[in-house]
Amino acid sequence: MAVGERRAAMRLAVAAAAGLALIAVLGAGVMTAPGANGNLAQRVAEALTCQCGCGLTVANCNHPNCMFSVPARKKIAAMVGRGMTYAQIIDFFRRKYGRKILSAPTTTGFDLLAWIIPFVGIGLGGLVILIAAGRWRARTSAQEATEKPPPVSETADDSRLRERLEKELRERF
Repeated sequence: MAVGERRAAMRLAVAAAAGLALIAVLGAGVMTAPGANGNLAQRVAEALTCQCGCGLTVANCNHPNCMFSVPARKKIAAMVGRGMTYAQIIDFFRRKYGRKILSAPTTTGFDLLAWIIPFVGIGLGGLVILIAAGRWRARTSAQEATEKPPPVSETADDSRLRERLEKELRERF
């Protein structure tokens, strides 16, 4: 691979990594923002992790008599009935149970890394693959150039060798 091609590939890889990072930053806010459809109680229940150990959200806990999700859904419904907003209800549960109650990390502070790092890792992995492929390709091209036999030409030495070969073949057979 020529130097110009390497630089172009490197610029492309850096641009791709920057694009992925931008998508991660912009997309993180979209993923955690409450949706416009669905009722408020359902959205809040989906934003909270059930604490019974099932690993699901309060809205999706599969235990019919769960000691956490059933009372939490009732509490959420009561808070919605009192006119509390999505942010106020989430904040209440976060203060009571800590950050572990949230089903997704926030998009502020250190939690922002949870949204960015996977995309940066994918971008860096792609960059490593591009660099390795470029080196492999350059090495293969260099090996092919050194392994090619010289072009065949009819010279006096070739005709003498041909005569010698024909003589030895006649003598043996």
